[in-house]
Amino acid sequence: MGNLPKERVRENFPFDCSGIDFIGPFWIKSNKQRKSSLYKTYVSISVCFVTKAVHFELVSDLTTQAFIASLKRFIARRGRPSLIFSDNGKTFIGANAELKRLYKLVINPDPELAGFLVDENINWKFLPPRAPNFGGLWEAGVKSFKFHFKREAGNSRFTYEEFLTIMTQIEGILNSRPLTPLSTDIDNLSVLTPAHFLIGRPITSISEPNIIHIETNRLNIYQRLTKIVLSIWKKGGVIIT
Repeated sequence: MGNLPKERVRENFPFDCSGIDFIGPFWIKSNKQRKSSLYKTYVSISVCFVTKAVHFELVSDLTTQAFIASLKRFIARRGRPSLIFSDNGKTFIGANAELKRLYKLVINPDPELAGFLVDENINWKFLPPRAPNFGGLWEAGVKSFKFHFKREAGNSRFTYEEFLTIMTQIEGILNSRPLTPLSTDIDNLSVLTPAHFLIGRPITSISEPNIIHIETNRLNIYQRLTKIVLSIWKKGGVIIT
């Protein structure tokens, strides 16, 4: 393994140096009716270079206004980053034409976005080509979210609130993954997680009944959402290295 870049080993606040990418589009139901209309939405994923904590934001579209709004929400909850990295091209713009538009928006920002980045004193950099020790950190998060969400949710359509609930709980799962043991004692199973850097302790979810083996058609919508999240927990494989 090569040397890690200084941004990944320098002591700093969580998310001060972050990688960002976008997942989508996902189709959201406008209401709970069976034949309700659908609209596109995207997930912005930010990964802290030092603590490996993740943060997800639901983005309605890829306009300048929606992009800035997602950054404002991120800053309000995680603090202002001083440096943001994103892919230099292939992954960032390869998915579809709309993500390519977003890439162009960042490299040639319009006055509104450029003004926001300047006002917040945020530097935006693109990765050098063939730099897996940079981009692999959050690319693993992107792949993990897409794989587990699609495997458990399948072709199900969710309302905005339902999708946001699943997305945020997946964020909690990723921030609860073990980074390293807290003790050399083999009987001490305590581990350090990204959540320790965010809230000073592990994230504990609300206790839920085990409904994984109950047929989905016998569950209400809240129980269906719970089953999806429990299945992701049970099957694991959401570790970002």
